[in-house]
Amino acid sequence: MAAKTPFEGRVQVYTGNGKGKTTAALGLALRAAGHGLATYVGQFLKGRPSGELRSARRLSPLLKIEQFGRKSFLRPNGDPDEEDIERARRGLARCLKAMLSGRYRIVVLDEVNVAVDLGLLSEREVLAVLDRRPDGVEVVLTGRSAPPALLRRADLVTEMKERKHYASKGVRARAGIES
Repeated sequence: MAAKTPFEGRVQVYTGNGKGKTTAALGLALRAAGHGLATYVGQFLKGRPSGELRSARRLSPLLKIEQFGRKSFLRPNGDPDEEDIERARRGLARCLKAMLSGRYRIVVLDEVNVAVDLGLLSEREVLAVLDRRPDGVEVVLTGRSAPPALLRRADLVTEMKERKHYASKGVRARAGIES
């Protein structure tokens, strides 16, 4: 019954240089699952196994995650690679399909802000997806360097600000905490 409760969907942006943008979006998905609401997460730039993928299998069908990136990290180094551009565009199309499917109440475009910042997608392409958002679907855009047009379009913007991070002391990503 909770899954059928209507609500007006909004657009949220989680951005900034601090840790926790994807984690916040996944926390929202966890909360939604507790109310019987399904979430789709499209992960741009990510293609490695992670704890969130294993959790999604356990929470299926209330949480589905698809990755559109390569297994290696994409580094900003000038012109974007054609394969990365194509992966991002296919990923955006998958997110649009999920958003329009009627199956998901929350759709997360994880790291889409970075995909725009790196030139894999344009602001216009992402705004065109948001223009088609059905009422009752919440859309969350994550990633550093959120473009101004997406910030203006959002109903809620949260900026994660790093004050201190143990990575600066050489601590690598830990299973269950950062990966």
